[in-house]
Amino acid sequence: MLLRHLVNTWLRQAAQERLQEAVSEIAHGAAEAAPTEEPESAAEEVQAPVAAAFLFGSGVESGELVDLLEDAERRRFRTRIEHDGRLQDRRVLVVESGVGAEAAAQAAERVIRRHQPAWIVSAGFAGALQENVRRGHIVMPEVIADAAGEEWSVGLTMDAESAAASRRLHLGRLLSVDHVVRTPEERRKLGEHGAVACDMETAGVADVCRRRQTRFLAVRVISDALDDELPPEMQALLNQKTSAAKLGAAAGALFRRPSAVKDMWRLKEDAVKASDRLAKFLLGVLPQLSSEEKAATPREAVDEKRLSAE
Repeated sequence: MLLRHLVNTWLRQAAQERLQEAVSEIAHGAAEAAPTEEPESAAEEVQAPVAAAFLFGSGVESGELVDLLEDAERRRFRTRIEHDGRLQDRRVLVVESGVGAEAAAQAAERVIRRHQPAWIVSAGFAGALQENVRRGHIVMPEVIADAAGEEWSVGLTMDAESAAASRRLHLGRLLSVDHVVRTPEERRKLGEHGAVACDMETAGVADVCRRRQTRFLAVRVISDALDDELPPEMQALLNQKTSAAKLGAAAGALFRRPSAVKDMWRLKEDAVKASDRLAKFLLGVLPQLSSEEKAATPREAVDEKRLSAE
């Protein structure tokens, strides 16, 4: 029964990029029907400006923040999903861009053109590259770098004293890579250059914001600690390029090693916890984005109770 349910979920979620996303849908019950796609002409219509646009690679990452939106309206375009609503009496946008720098950059470009956000925040999951960066910790980088060595500065930074008040909050450098980093060995090698964490989208967003002169911030929650490693079945699935291949890899993995279901559920549970912590942190950051002062983040954003470790 569970295998059939997983396979059916995969069929309904074939457009998703990662197994964690499909498993996460199981936790929320049956997958929702896909919303009607808006015509491309609607994607170009200029809307009233928003206080902030939060760009996530996937719905798993954005889910908890979307749940906090008031008066939310969901629109699906060919290349992204937009959730338009209100947080703390401010109109904001939560966007699912798709995984990777190219998809994120395309979404950022269109969101800036359509919604004219005062701030764009690249948000979502990241992998730790240092020993002291643990699962559930928050990374608020001062510098974004890519594998080619290009760097982008961040428009809102935190003073060192505020950051030092929490061992669960990290500044420094975020490295954007072009693939999933799944082994401790590769993470340690990437961390040799001083980055505290890595992701796959932020460099693309930062580049667009610099060109379009839009204020930019990055906030990431650690989903994978330095020594975490994805199960081998997960890597085989991530290597597949088509929906049919992904489905075959998932079904084959479960038949060969039924205990892989436990790994899937663990990934799902970790993703939900990480998304929840990130959403709470972003609620603390949002008031600062509306302030004229950009030198520090409010203490609410580094509340120890909100970011307490497991």
